[in-house]
Amino acid sequence: MTSVSRPLPRLVPAEAFADVPADRLLAVLEAVTMVLTLPHHAARRVDALVVPTGQGEDWRLTDAIGVWESGPALRHLLVANTDPAERTYRPLTLDRLRGLGLRRTDGVVLQTEPITGTGRQAAWIVERVRALGIGSAALVVSPYHLVRVYLTVLRACDDAGVRLPMVPLPVAVAPDAPVPETGAAGYDLVAGEVSRLLRYPGQGWIATPERLRDYLSWLWAEHRPLLTGA
Repeated sequence: MTSVSRPLPRLVPAEAFADVPADRLLAVLEAVTMVLTLPHHAARRVDALVVPTGQGEDWRLTDAIGVWESGPALRHLLVANTDPAERTYRPLTLDRLRGLGLRRTDGVVLQTEPITGTGRQAAWIVERVRALGIGSAALVVSPYHLVRVYLTVLRACDDAGVRLPMVPLPVAVAPDAPVPETGAAGYDLVAGEVSRLLRYPGQGWIATPERLRDYLSWLWAEHRPLLTGA
């Protein structure tokens, strides 16, 4: 996996996409549509809930904890740490999660060391999946960020030779709610995510459109009962 020379801005103006070819924009729209419309209720049937933290968004944790506490069949709750350079960063501890409603601690695994970047969160997630024998997972992330997380974890799985059934579980948060780290709303952050979705496949950070299509074909063919509950 190659490194990105410098972080892309989180707030990107619409004019930045003026010269982007239509087929590349359509590939992003395809990924967003097909990932976000995977059945969210399948999160109740997976082995593990996975939460990449960041941007001071405790709502990622509170939503995941709510599902975890009400779903005793879930075996693991994996929580990936984030960048200590963030203004809103706080150490990731069980006490912090208990303050957000966590009661069932068996199966909870925290990435206690701080890290930088979604790619490094994804690498840790894949390591834990392998070590714990996790057979399926739901990614619990804010809607504006969810597709990039999904594609990043998919790329990390592919690079590690892991095939993991994954479903998205968007956090229930208003799109105009200010994100604590920047004060920007989800609406405002979509363009920055699209910018990354356009650039990162070529840099080795996220799955390409071709990889995503292949994966979704496999997911629907091999794991339809997980997705539909049939």
